[in-house]
Amino acid sequence: MGKLIKYLGRYKLQCLLVLVLLVVQALCDLALPDYTADIMDTGIMQKGVDRVSPKVISESSMNDIMLFAKDEEKAVIDRSYELIDSISDTDTLPLKSKTSSEKVYKRTADDKDKLDELDKAMQTPIAVCAMAKQMDLDEMKQGDAAQGAPQGQQMSPEMLEKLKGKTMLDMLKMSGSGISFRESMSEKLKDMSDMSMSQSAKAFVQQEYEALGVDLNKLEKNYLWTAGLKMLGMAGLIMLCTIAVGFLAARIGAGIGLDLRVGVFKKVISFSNQEMDSFSTSSLITRSTNDIQQIQIVLTIMLRMCMYAPILGIGGMMRVLDTNTSMMWIIGVAVLAVSLLIGVLMVIAMPKFKIMQKKVDRLNLVTREILTGLPVIRAFSREKHEEKRFDETNTDLTKTMLFTHRTMSFMFPSMTLVMNGVSILIVWIASKQIDMGKLQVGSMTAFITYAMMIIMSFLMLTMISVFLPRAAVAAERVDEVLTSKATVTDKPDADKDRKITQGTVRFDHVNFRYNNADADVLEDIDFTAQKGKTTAIIGSTGSGKSTLVHLIPRFYDVTSGSITIDGVDVRDYTQHNLREAIGFVPQKGVLFSGDIDSNLAFGCPDASHEQLEKAAQIAQATEFITAKPEGYKSEIAQGGNNVSGGQKQRLSIARAIAKKPKILIFDDSFSALDFKTDVALRKALGENVKDSTIIIVAQRIVTIMNADEIIVLDEGRVAGKGTHLELLKNCEVYDQIVRSQLSESEYNKQLALAGGKGEN
Repeated sequence: MGKLIKYLGRYKLQCLLVLVLLVVQALCDLALPDYTADIMDTGIMQKGVDRVSPKVISESSMNDIMLFAKDEEKAVIDRSYELIDSISDTDTLPLKSKTSSEKVYKRTADDKDKLDELDKAMQTPIAVCAMAKQMDLDEMKQGDAAQGAPQGQQMSPEMLEKLKGKTMLDMLKMSGSGISFRESMSEKLKDMSDMSMSQSAKAFVQQEYEALGVDLNKLEKNYLWTAGLKMLGMAGLIMLCTIAVGFLAARIGAGIGLDLRVGVFKKVISFSNQEMDSFSTSSLITRSTNDIQQIQIVLTIMLRMCMYAPILGIGGMMRVLDTNTSMMWIIGVAVLAVSLLIGVLMVIAMPKFKIMQKKVDRLNLVTREILTGLPVIRAFSREKHEEKRFDETNTDLTKTMLFTHRTMSFMFPSMTLVMNGVSILIVWIASKQIDMGKLQVGSMTAFITYAMMIIMSFLMLTMISVFLPRAAVAAERVDEVLTSKATVTDKPDADKDRKITQGTVRFDHVNFRYNNADADVLEDIDFTAQKGKTTAIIGSTGSGKSTLVHLIPRFYDVTSGSITIDGVDVRDYTQHNLREAIGFVPQKGVLFSGDIDSNLAFGCPDASHEQLEKAAQIAQATEFITAKPEGYKSEIAQGGNNVSGGQKQRLSIARAIAKKPKILIFDDSFSALDFKTDVALRKALGENVKDSTIIIVAQRIVTIMNADEIIVLDEGRVAGKGTHLELLKNCEVYDQIVRSQLSESEYNKQLALAGGKGEN
């Protein structure tokens, strides 16, 4: 996880912008359930009356309410209303054609804190007033009616007769004992929840509005339209935030993928052969493609979901606490169940993700071997065997993938079960609270929505957890490449202006051992390859010929001793300047997709066409190039698959010659050439490449017979040095090689030229 987050370092500002957008999106998401609850509870159930304190109230009704208000409540009410002549003088409410002409009080408080204070001050007086208004004295006993009289006084029969057909409110207005009535109702008020009192007060406000000529239907529609438009606006903002986050996340993910591919490519390019031996080609391909793709996908999802989930979850928790704390335990149970589920699945699946990446490497390796070795497979009729090998590897990977996917597939139905179970439990618990007047239907709906948001936030984390283990493994594999230290590097103090001018190569008692090998591959190699001369290296298979020439361009670095060019250690040159002066032709000719021209100019992009033609002529490639319809513009397929092995070798040789290097190295590069072409090519080299140091590694005697000096290697050591005739006379190893390749008559002829056998 740490490595994944590390990759986001270059995109801090974009990530911060994503975070801001996600917070805005979460705030809008969290606001929507409240609007839904308001539409149900206030818009529909309460006809758009959203506060206990009415916007306008008749003078008589205000007097009735003040009858039950305490002094501190009266003070708040007095400073929050002003008396006006008629409701027609206000435009705060929709009115019917016929309205009351009575003087009304208009609410002046508009600050939220002041309105909350006013609601608190008016809630109890309005609720008590509504109770008194609903009590019909004709249906009550005398003792019950007398409870509203001032303490210590009795209602006379005349008073009771006068109040016949009236309500308790009428009696209390006559007696002025509203506070006494409120105190007598204190036990009943305690049994009522704040929500019940609020609903009772709002019902009173509805009746008051209707009496004043307010159009309640229009008030309800206005409220619903206002709330609906706000919800629509928030939904639009959510959509814009989602689009912006998706765009930025995809851009960041793609940018990180680009950076990683560039980083891996540059790192691999800087690898010496020693590092290339540590990472298989198939593994490097997987790391550069599949692994980086996994990282890119997960980082994109992580920015969109992993960052959003905690914001939504924490916000949902805070909203739930505001809505109803008595059902918080349901959320706790759901979160615990989800956490346990994720934990168990991760413990089971995580190890398999690591194994799966290795099996992807194995599949790529087998596939690459089969595709590149197809001619050999067909030649030996091994198709069935290779099909079986591929099938076993593919089946092995498939089984592992199926196991992980089946394991993770339990997560989503389990999460769905938890979500549905939580919904049922909330409805069951909330229904009892609604019955007791402690909760409204809209609030229950909002609570369910918030609970689902909290669980959804965990579901989002669950979804990222499906990808995260595999991406974590991929990040480790990519980081392994990026943090690998190249064994062949430029010295910090290497002179960038130092270039090779002559090309004389000197091996000074060189030893070389492969990494983790038990013994040296090359031991005490000591010779000099002079400028303008040809030095040949010959020996049996495995004697270290190719390894020796790979030390010159620093594909490997010597273990001990030194290699100098023009008297300067090759490690004191920059790799660029060193290799710029070397034309290297590998054992296996490698061509790149494009045309012949682009391949010949690979080492010298600025070379003229005449220069390329000259190089092709020296390499004996002109004949087959000009025979092609498009000549030098003829297409070369990937890997040079549309040319023969000999043609591929000649083009590789021409590519090195076109560069006009100071040092030409041919690593057994004439093996695919016929004798006639071999002779013509070596003759052309001698005539046209006179100023270069030529080093030829060869298996065939005829290729090196005319070399100025021949180095004979045997099991990593120099067995002899000299010309062909000198070695034939004095070197037993060379003699055996010559004897094995020449006919007896030809051998005797060469031996005679050498003056017979010397002392070995």
